[in-house]
Amino acid sequence: MESEYKKRSELLKALSHPVRLRIVHGLLKTGCHNVTCMEEKTGMSQSCISQHLQKLRLAGAVTARRTGNEVYYSVSSPVVAGVVAALFEEEASNYVL
Repeated sequence: MESEYKKRSELLKALSHPVRLRIVHGLLKTGCHNVTCMEEKTGMSQSCISQHLQKLRLAGAVTARRTGNEVYYSVSSPVVAGVVAALFEEEASNYVL
């Protein structure tokens, strides 16, 4: 049971950074799933976004899938969507998983 608490706390730590929360919220709301699209939507650099995505991946908040030269990201589970929905007082059922 202790490992489950550690896993959940790592997820919350990853989501506690404003940029990472913005990335996950954007993945759920806009369907913008690659770094190029995230750059255009946020105005942040590719390296900044990539660093934050790496932390989100390590925490289990997002998953990545490679198609050719592009890497596409998605939110890993309905649990993550539920946490973000609660923070923004939105319905998780409106999100794209």
